[in-house]
Amino acid sequence: MLHNSEKFCTFALCMVLNYIWVAFFIVAFVIALVKLVFWGDFEVFPAMMDSTFSSSKTAFEISLGLTGVLALWLGIMKIGEKGGVVNVLARILSPVFTKLFPDIPKGHPVTGSIFMNIAANMLGLDNAATPLGLKAMEQLNEIKNEEIKNQRDSGAISEEKAEDLKVTATNPMIMFLVLNTSGLTLIPISIMVYRSQMGAAQPTDIFIPILLATFFSTLAGIIITSLFQKINLLNRTMLLTLGGAAIVVAGIIWGFGQLDSILMNKVSTTSANIMLMTIIIAFIAAGLRKKVNVYDAFIEGAKEGFQTAVRIIPYLVAILVGIGVFRASGAMDMLIDGIRWGVEACGGNSDFVGALPTALMKPLSGSGARGMMVDAMTTYGADSFIGRLSCIFQGSTDTTFYILAVYFGSVGIAKTRHAVTCGLLADLAGIIAAIAIAYMFFG
Repeated sequence: MLHNSEKFCTFALCMVLNYIWVAFFIVAFVIALVKLVFWGDFEVFPAMMDSTFSSSKTAFEISLGLTGVLALWLGIMKIGEKGGVVNVLARILSPVFTKLFPDIPKGHPVTGSIFMNIAANMLGLDNAATPLGLKAMEQLNEIKNEEIKNQRDSGAISEEKAEDLKVTATNPMIMFLVLNTSGLTLIPISIMVYRSQMGAAQPTDIFIPILLATFFSTLAGIIITSLFQKINLLNRTMLLTLGGAAIVVAGIIWGFGQLDSILMNKVSTTSANIMLMTIIIAFIAAGLRKKVNVYDAFIEGAKEGFQTAVRIIPYLVAILVGIGVFRASGAMDMLIDGIRWGVEACGGNSDFVGALPTALMKPLSGSGARGMMVDAMTTYGADSFIGRLSCIFQGSTDTTFYILAVYFGSVGIAKTRHAVTCGLLADLAGIIAAIAIAYMFFG
Protein backbone atom coordinates (compact mmCIF):
# COMPACT_ATOMS: atom_id res chain seq x y z
CA MET A 1 0.00 0.00 0.00
CA LEU A 2 1.41 3.41 -1.01
CA HIS A 3 1.78 6.19 1.53
CA ASN A 4 -0.35 9.27 0.65
CA SER A 5 2.72 11.44 0.10
CA GLU A 6 4.24 8.75 -2.11
CA LYS A 7 1.07 8.75 -4.19
CA PHE A 8 1.26 12.53 -4.44
CA CYS A 9 4.94 12.55 -5.47
CA THR A 10 4.42 9.79 -8.02
CA PHE A 11 1.38 11.68 -9.34
CA ALA A 12 3.48 14.84 -9.63
CA LEU A 13 6.11 13.01 -11.68
CA CYS A 14 3.42 11.51 -13.90
CA MET A 15 2.14 15.05 -14.46
CA VAL A 16 5.64 16.16 -15.52
CA LEU A 17 5.82 13.32 -18.03
CA ASN A 18 2.27 14.18 -19.10
CA TYR A 19 3.34 17.76 -19.89
CA ILE A 20 6.37 16.52 -21.84
CA TRP A 21 4.22 14.10 -23.84
CA VAL A 22 1.59 16.74 -24.60
CA ALA A 23 4.38 19.17 -25.55
CA PHE A 24 5.60 16.70 -28.19
CA PHE A 25 2.26 16.95 -29.98
CA ILE A 26 1.58 20.67 -29.52
CA VAL A 27 5.07 21.78 -30.57
CA ALA A 28 4.97 19.37 -33.51
CA PHE A 29 1.57 20.71 -34.62
CA VAL A 30 2.66 24.36 -34.39
CA ILE A 31 5.89 23.75 -36.33
CA ALA A 32 4.06 21.72 -38.96
CA LEU A 33 1.45 24.48 -39.31
CA VAL A 34 4.18 27.10 -39.79
CA LYS A 35 5.84 24.90 -42.41
CA LEU A 36 2.55 24.49 -44.25
CA VAL A 37 1.47 28.16 -44.14
CA PHE A 38 4.81 29.89 -44.70
CA TRP A 39 6.84 27.33 -46.67
CA GLY A 40 4.06 25.45 -48.46
CA ASP A 41 5.17 22.09 -47.07
CA PHE A 42 2.20 19.84 -47.88
CA GLU A 43 4.07 16.69 -46.85
CA VAL A 44 4.58 17.48 -43.17
CA PHE A 45 1.08 16.57 -41.87
CA PRO A 46 0.87 13.28 -43.84
CA ALA A 47 4.36 12.45 -42.51
CA MET A 48 3.22 13.10 -38.95
CA MET A 49 0.16 10.88 -39.31
CA ASP A 50 2.23 8.14 -40.97
CA SER A 51 4.62 8.31 -38.03
CA THR A 52 1.80 7.60 -35.56
CA PHE A 53 0.98 4.31 -37.32
CA SER A 54 4.60 3.27 -37.91
CA SER A 55 5.64 4.15 -34.36
CA SER A 56 2.72 2.20 -32.88
CA LYS A 57 3.65 -0.81 -34.97
CA THR A 58 7.32 -0.52 -34.00
CA ALA A 59 6.44 -0.29 -30.28
CA PHE A 60 4.30 -3.42 -30.44
CA GLU A 61 6.87 -5.38 -32.45
CA ILE A 62 9.62 -4.46 -30.01
CA SER A 63 7.54 -5.43 -26.99
CA LEU A 64 6.52 -8.72 -28.64
CA GLY A 65 10.11 -9.50 -29.54
CA LEU A 66 11.25 -8.73 -26.00
CA THR A 67 9.10 -11.49 -24.54
CA GLY A 68 11.44 -14.41 -25.12
CA VAL A 69 14.66 -12.72 -24.09
CA LEU A 70 13.11 -11.08 -21.03
CA ALA A 71 11.67 -14.43 -20.00
CA LEU A 72 15.13 -15.98 -20.37
CA TRP A 73 17.02 -13.38 -18.34
CA LEU A 74 14.47 -12.87 -15.62
CA GLY A 75 14.36 -16.65 -15.26
CA ILE A 76 18.14 -16.72 -14.80
CA MET A 77 17.92 -13.83 -12.33
CA LYS A 78 15.28 -15.64 -10.29
CA ILE A 79 17.64 -18.61 -9.97
CA GLY A 80 20.37 -16.28 -8.68
CA GLU A 81 17.96 -14.59 -6.29
CA LYS A 82 16.81 -17.89 -4.77
CA GLY A 83 20.36 -19.20 -4.82
CA GLY A 84 21.44 -16.50 -2.38
CA VAL A 85 23.56 -14.41 -4.77
CA VAL A 86 22.00 -11.20 -3.43
CA ASN A 87 22.86 -12.26 0.15
CA VAL A 88 26.47 -12.95 -0.85
CA LEU A 89 26.79 -9.51 -2.41
CA ALA A 90 25.27 -7.97 0.70
CA ARG A 91 27.95 -9.57 2.89
CA ILE A 92 30.71 -8.45 0.51
CA LEU A 93 29.45 -4.85 0.55
CA SER A 94 28.93 -4.73 4.32
CA PRO A 95 32.32 -3.21 5.38
CA VAL A 96 32.04 -0.47 2.74
CA PHE A 97 28.47 0.51 3.52
CA THR A 98 29.23 0.75 7.22
CA LYS A 99 31.68 3.58 6.40
CA LEU A 100 29.21 5.32 4.08
CA PHE A 101 26.44 5.34 6.72
CA PRO A 102 28.19 6.37 9.96
CA ASP A 103 24.94 7.70 11.48
CA ILE A 104 23.27 4.28 11.44
CA PRO A 105 23.60 2.46 14.79
CA LYS A 106 25.99 -0.45 14.59
CA GLY A 107 24.21 -3.75 13.99
CA HIS A 108 20.89 -2.15 13.06
CA PRO A 109 18.79 -4.34 10.71
CA VAL A 110 18.47 -1.50 8.19
CA THR A 111 21.99 -2.25 7.00
CA GLY A 112 20.77 -5.61 5.72
CA SER A 113 17.93 -4.00 3.77
CA ILE A 114 20.28 -1.41 2.27
CA PHE A 115 22.80 -4.05 1.23
CA MET A 116 20.08 -6.24 -0.26
CA ASN A 117 18.57 -3.32 -2.19
CA ILE A 118 21.88 -2.20 -3.69
CA ALA A 119 22.89 -5.76 -4.51
CA ALA A 120 19.53 -6.41 -6.21
CA ASN A 121 19.93 -3.20 -8.24
CA MET A 122 23.41 -4.24 -9.32
CA LEU A 123 21.98 -7.51 -10.64
CA GLY A 124 19.07 -5.77 -12.36
CA LEU A 125 16.48 -7.36 -10.04
CA ASP A 126 14.11 -4.37 -10.07
CA ASN A 127 11.16 -6.33 -8.72
CA ALA A 128 13.19 -7.40 -5.69
CA ALA A 129 15.05 -4.09 -5.29
CA THR A 130 12.05 -1.77 -4.90
CA PRO A 131 10.37 -3.55 -1.95
CA LEU A 132 13.75 -3.87 -0.23
CA GLY A 133 14.43 -0.18 -0.84
CA LEU A 134 11.08 0.91 0.58
CA LYS A 135 11.68 -1.30 3.62
CA ALA A 136 15.11 0.31 4.10
CA MET A 137 13.57 3.79 3.95
CA GLU A 138 10.99 2.84 6.57
CA GLN A 139 13.74 1.57 8.87
CA LEU A 140 15.84 4.70 8.30
CA ASN A 141 12.77 6.76 9.13
CA GLU A 142 12.27 4.77 12.34
CA ILE A 143 15.87 5.54 13.38
CA LYS A 144 15.26 9.23 12.68
CA ASN A 145 11.97 9.32 14.61
CA GLU A 146 13.53 7.56 17.59
CA GLU A 147 16.33 10.14 17.68
CA ILE A 148 13.80 12.98 17.38
CA LYS A 149 11.76 11.52 20.26
CA ASN A 150 14.85 11.24 22.47
CA GLN A 151 15.87 14.84 21.74
CA ARG A 152 12.35 16.14 22.34
CA ASP A 153 11.95 14.23 25.60
CA SER A 154 15.29 15.55 26.86
CA GLY A 155 14.29 19.12 25.95
CA ALA A 156 17.09 19.46 23.37
CA ILE A 157 14.58 20.47 20.68
CA SER A 158 11.13 22.04 20.71
CA GLU A 159 7.91 20.39 19.54
CA GLU A 160 7.91 22.63 16.47
CA LYS A 161 11.48 21.65 15.62
CA ALA A 162 10.61 17.99 16.09
CA GLU A 163 7.75 18.25 13.60
CA ASP A 164 10.09 19.94 11.11
CA LEU A 165 12.71 17.20 11.49
CA LYS A 166 10.10 14.51 10.85
CA VAL A 167 9.70 15.70 7.24
CA THR A 168 13.41 16.35 6.68
CA ALA A 169 15.71 13.83 4.99
CA THR A 170 18.61 12.49 7.06
CA ASN A 171 22.16 11.93 5.81
CA PRO A 172 21.79 8.11 5.56
CA MET A 173 18.55 8.54 3.58
CA ILE A 174 20.25 10.84 1.10
CA MET A 175 23.34 8.65 0.68
CA PHE A 176 21.10 5.63 0.19
CA LEU A 177 19.06 7.32 -2.53
CA VAL A 178 22.09 8.77 -4.33
CA LEU A 179 23.51 5.25 -4.55
CA ASN A 180 20.20 4.25 -6.15
CA THR A 181 20.00 7.20 -8.56
CA SER A 182 23.60 6.81 -9.72
CA GLY A 183 22.44 3.57 -11.31
CA LEU A 184 25.26 1.13 -10.46
CA THR A 185 24.41 -1.91 -12.58
CA LEU A 186 26.50 -4.98 -13.31
CA ILE A 187 24.15 -6.55 -15.85
CA PRO A 188 22.20 -4.14 -18.15
CA ILE A 189 19.87 -6.89 -19.36
CA SER A 190 17.04 -4.77 -20.76
CA ILE A 191 19.38 -2.60 -22.84
CA MET A 192 21.04 -5.63 -24.41
CA VAL A 193 17.60 -7.05 -25.11
CA TYR A 194 16.52 -3.86 -26.89
CA ARG A 195 19.72 -3.84 -28.94
CA SER A 196 19.03 -7.41 -29.98
CA GLN A 197 15.51 -6.45 -31.01
CA MET A 198 16.76 -3.48 -33.01
CA GLY A 199 19.09 -5.68 -35.03
CA ALA A 200 22.47 -4.96 -33.41
CA ALA A 201 25.23 -7.23 -34.76
CA GLN A 202 26.59 -7.67 -31.21
CA PRO A 203 23.97 -6.63 -28.63
CA THR A 204 26.52 -7.05 -25.81
CA ASP A 205 29.13 -4.65 -27.21
CA ILE A 206 27.92 -1.89 -24.86
CA PHE A 207 28.31 -4.07 -21.75
CA ILE A 208 31.79 -2.89 -20.72
CA PRO A 209 31.20 0.78 -21.74
CA ILE A 210 28.06 0.86 -19.54
CA LEU A 211 29.95 -0.81 -16.68
CA LEU A 212 32.63 1.91 -16.89
CA ALA A 213 30.16 4.81 -17.20
CA THR A 214 27.97 3.64 -14.31
CA PHE A 215 31.12 3.24 -12.18
CA PHE A 216 32.00 6.89 -12.70
CA SER A 217 28.47 8.11 -11.95
CA THR A 218 28.36 6.05 -8.74
CA LEU A 219 31.86 7.15 -7.69
CA ALA A 220 30.90 10.79 -8.31
CA GLY A 221 27.69 10.34 -6.31
CA ILE A 222 29.58 8.87 -3.34
CA ILE A 223 32.25 11.59 -3.35
CA ILE A 224 29.81 14.49 -3.80
CA THR A 225 27.43 13.24 -1.09
CA SER A 226 30.33 12.56 1.26
CA LEU A 227 31.54 16.14 0.82
CA PHE A 228 28.07 17.45 1.68
CA GLN A 229 27.84 15.18 4.70
CA LYS A 230 31.49 15.56 5.79
CA ILE A 231 32.06 11.80 5.61
CA ASN A 232 35.74 10.91 5.67
CA LEU A 233 36.53 8.67 2.72
CA LEU A 234 40.23 8.64 3.58
CA ASN A 235 40.08 5.48 5.67
CA ARG A 236 41.56 2.08 4.95
CA THR A 237 38.34 0.35 3.92
CA MET A 238 37.16 3.09 1.53
CA LEU A 239 40.61 3.74 0.08
CA LEU A 240 41.10 0.04 -0.64
CA THR A 241 37.61 -0.30 -2.13
CA LEU A 242 37.34 2.90 -4.17
CA GLY A 243 41.05 3.04 -4.94
CA GLY A 244 41.11 -0.58 -5.99
CA ALA A 245 38.04 -0.17 -8.18
CA ALA A 246 39.52 2.98 -9.75
CA ILE A 247 42.79 1.16 -10.51
CA VAL A 248 40.89 -1.70 -12.15
CA VAL A 249 38.82 0.73 -14.25
CA ALA A 250 41.93 2.72 -15.17
CA GLY A 251 43.61 -0.53 -16.17
CA ILE A 252 40.64 -1.48 -18.37
CA ILE A 253 40.64 1.93 -20.03
CA TRP A 254 44.41 1.84 -20.53
CA GLY A 255 44.30 -1.69 -21.90
CA PHE A 256 41.55 -0.95 -24.40
CA GLY A 257 43.30 2.30 -25.30
CA GLN A 258 46.22 0.25 -26.67
CA LEU A 259 43.95 -1.47 -29.19
CA ASP A 260 42.63 -0.25 -32.51
CA SER A 261 38.87 0.26 -32.78
CA ILE A 262 38.15 -3.05 -34.54
CA LEU A 263 40.17 -5.17 -32.11
CA MET A 264 38.80 -3.16 -29.16
CA ASN A 265 35.24 -3.97 -30.23
CA LYS A 266 36.09 -7.68 -30.60
CA VAL A 267 37.84 -7.91 -27.24
CA SER A 268 35.07 -5.91 -25.50
CA THR A 269 32.30 -8.05 -26.99
CA THR A 270 34.13 -11.33 -26.28
CA SER A 271 34.88 -10.29 -22.68
CA ALA A 272 31.28 -9.24 -22.15
CA ASN A 273 29.93 -12.54 -23.47
CA ILE A 274 32.36 -14.56 -21.33
CA MET A 275 31.37 -12.55 -18.23
CA LEU A 276 27.65 -12.96 -18.93
CA MET A 277 27.98 -16.69 -19.55
CA THR A 278 30.03 -17.01 -16.37
CA ILE A 279 27.28 -15.20 -14.43
CA ILE A 280 24.65 -17.59 -15.82
CA ILE A 281 26.71 -20.63 -14.77
CA ALA A 282 27.45 -19.08 -11.36
CA PHE A 283 23.74 -18.42 -10.74
CA ILE A 284 22.83 -21.97 -11.68
CA ALA A 285 25.64 -23.32 -9.48
CA ALA A 286 24.44 -21.13 -6.58
CA GLY A 287 20.92 -22.50 -7.04
CA LEU A 288 22.16 -26.09 -7.04
CA ARG A 289 24.28 -25.42 -3.93
CA LYS A 290 21.20 -24.10 -2.12
CA LYS A 291 19.24 -27.14 -3.35
CA VAL A 292 16.86 -24.89 -5.25
CA ASN A 293 14.69 -26.47 -7.93
CA VAL A 294 16.50 -24.56 -10.66
CA TYR A 295 14.01 -25.37 -13.38
CA ASP A 296 11.00 -24.23 -11.32
CA ALA A 297 12.83 -21.06 -10.28
CA PHE A 298 13.59 -20.32 -13.92
CA ILE A 299 9.95 -20.82 -14.92
CA GLU A 300 8.81 -18.51 -12.11
CA GLY A 301 11.15 -15.76 -13.30
CA ALA A 302 10.31 -16.37 -16.95
CA LYS A 303 6.62 -15.78 -16.19
CA GLU A 304 7.57 -12.37 -14.76
CA GLY A 305 9.48 -11.68 -17.99
CA PHE A 306 6.38 -12.37 -20.06
CA GLN A 307 4.25 -10.15 -17.84
CA THR A 308 6.86 -7.36 -18.02
CA ALA A 309 6.96 -7.50 -21.82
CA VAL A 310 3.16 -7.18 -22.01
CA ARG A 311 3.05 -4.45 -19.35
CA ILE A 312 5.40 -2.10 -21.20
CA ILE A 313 3.42 -2.11 -24.48
CA PRO A 314 1.16 0.90 -23.64
CA TYR A 315 4.07 2.94 -22.30
CA LEU A 316 6.27 2.19 -25.30
CA VAL A 317 3.45 2.98 -27.74
CA ALA A 318 2.73 6.30 -26.00
CA ILE A 319 6.28 7.57 -25.90
CA LEU A 320 7.31 6.33 -29.37
CA VAL A 321 4.23 7.88 -31.00
CA GLY A 322 4.94 11.20 -29.25
CA ILE A 323 8.58 11.15 -30.30
CA GLY A 324 7.64 10.02 -33.81
CA VAL A 325 5.27 12.98 -34.32
CA PHE A 326 7.84 15.35 -32.82
CA ARG A 327 10.52 14.06 -35.19
CA ALA A 328 8.27 13.95 -38.29
CA SER A 329 7.37 17.62 -37.82
CA GLY A 330 11.04 18.57 -37.93
CA ALA A 331 11.06 19.75 -34.30
CA MET A 332 13.57 17.12 -33.20
CA ASP A 333 15.96 18.10 -35.99
CA MET A 334 15.66 21.77 -34.97
CA LEU A 335 16.44 20.90 -31.35
CA ILE A 336 19.40 18.67 -32.24
CA ASP A 337 20.75 21.16 -34.81
CA GLY A 338 20.52 23.97 -32.25
CA ILE A 339 22.50 22.00 -29.66
CA ARG A 340 24.97 20.85 -32.33
CA TRP A 341 25.53 24.44 -33.44
CA GLY A 342 26.21 25.49 -29.85
CA VAL A 343 28.72 22.63 -29.31
CA GLU A 344 30.53 23.34 -32.59
CA ALA A 345 30.58 27.09 -31.85
CA CYS A 346 32.52 26.21 -28.69
CA GLY A 347 34.94 24.12 -30.76
CA GLY A 348 33.65 20.73 -29.59
CA ASN A 349 32.97 17.47 -31.43
CA SER A 350 29.20 17.25 -31.93
CA ASP A 351 28.84 13.58 -32.92
CA PHE A 352 27.25 12.81 -29.56
CA VAL A 353 24.42 15.36 -29.82
CA GLY A 354 21.94 13.01 -31.49
CA ALA A 355 21.92 10.79 -28.39
CA LEU A 356 21.40 13.63 -25.89
CA PRO A 357 17.57 13.33 -25.75
CA THR A 358 18.02 9.98 -23.96
CA ALA A 359 20.36 11.54 -21.40
CA LEU A 360 18.06 14.53 -20.82
CA MET A 361 14.97 12.35 -20.38
CA LYS A 362 16.55 9.73 -18.08
CA PRO A 363 16.38 11.69 -14.78
CA LEU A 364 12.65 12.26 -15.36
CA SER A 365 11.35 9.00 -16.76
CA GLY A 366 12.75 5.54 -17.39
CA SER A 367 10.07 4.76 -19.98
CA GLY A 368 10.61 8.13 -21.67
CA ALA A 369 14.37 7.58 -21.86
CA ARG A 370 13.78 4.05 -23.12
CA GLY A 371 11.63 5.49 -25.90
CA MET A 372 14.34 8.02 -26.77
CA MET A 373 16.93 5.21 -26.86
CA VAL A 374 14.78 3.08 -29.16
CA ASP A 375 14.08 6.11 -31.36
CA ALA A 376 17.82 6.81 -31.66
CA MET A 377 18.53 3.21 -32.67
CA THR A 378 15.62 3.26 -35.12
CA THR A 379 16.70 6.56 -36.68
CA TYR A 380 20.47 6.16 -36.76
CA GLY A 381 20.90 2.39 -36.46
CA ALA A 382 21.57 0.14 -33.47
CA ASP A 383 25.27 -0.11 -34.36
CA SER A 384 25.72 3.59 -35.09
CA PHE A 385 27.72 5.79 -32.72
CA ILE A 386 24.53 7.61 -31.65
CA GLY A 387 22.61 4.35 -31.22
CA ARG A 388 25.31 2.91 -29.00
CA LEU A 389 25.80 6.12 -27.02
CA SER A 390 22.07 6.36 -26.32
CA CYS A 391 22.28 2.84 -24.82
CA ILE A 392 25.24 3.86 -22.65
CA PHE A 393 23.30 6.94 -21.49
CA GLN A 394 20.36 4.70 -20.61
CA GLY A 395 22.55 2.39 -18.56
CA SER A 396 24.88 4.86 -16.86
CA THR A 397 22.33 6.57 -14.55
CA ASP A 398 18.85 6.01 -13.14
CA THR A 399 15.55 7.92 -12.96
CA THR A 400 16.62 10.40 -10.30
CA PHE A 401 13.39 12.33 -9.77
CA TYR A 402 11.21 9.22 -9.81
CA ILE A 403 13.39 7.41 -7.26
CA LEU A 404 13.53 10.45 -4.96
CA ALA A 405 9.76 10.92 -5.19
CA VAL A 406 8.83 7.30 -4.52
CA TYR A 407 11.32 6.61 -1.75
CA PHE A 408 10.99 9.95 0.06
CA GLY A 409 7.24 9.93 -0.49
CA SER A 410 6.93 6.52 1.14
CA VAL A 411 8.02 7.99 4.49
CA GLY A 412 6.55 11.48 4.15
CA ILE A 413 9.79 13.39 3.50
CA ALA A 414 9.13 16.88 2.10
CA LYS A 415 12.52 18.55 2.74
CA THR A 416 15.07 16.67 0.65
CA ARG A 417 18.07 18.91 1.49
CA HIS A 418 20.99 18.12 -0.85
CA ALA A 419 19.52 14.91 -2.30
CA VAL A 420 18.47 16.40 -5.66
CA THR A 421 21.76 18.27 -6.10
CA CYS A 422 23.86 15.17 -5.39
CA GLY A 423 21.67 12.96 -7.56
CA LEU A 424 21.80 15.30 -10.56
CA LEU A 425 25.55 15.87 -10.24
CA ALA A 426 26.02 12.08 -10.24
CA ASP A 427 23.84 11.97 -13.39
CA LEU A 428 26.00 14.66 -15.01
CA ALA A 429 29.16 12.71 -14.20
CA GLY A 430 27.58 9.63 -15.78
CA ILE A 431 26.65 11.56 -18.94
CA ILE A 432 30.15 13.02 -19.33
CA ALA A 433 31.74 9.62 -18.69
CA ALA A 434 29.36 7.96 -21.18
CA ILE A 435 30.32 10.41 -23.93
CA ALA A 436 34.06 10.00 -23.30
CA ILE A 437 33.82 6.20 -23.13
CA ALA A 438 31.66 6.02 -26.27
CA TYR A 439 34.28 8.00 -28.23
CA MET A 440 36.94 5.65 -26.89
CA PHE A 441 35.12 2.44 -27.85
CA PHE A 442 33.09 3.43 -30.90
CA GLY A 443 34.32 6.84 -32.08
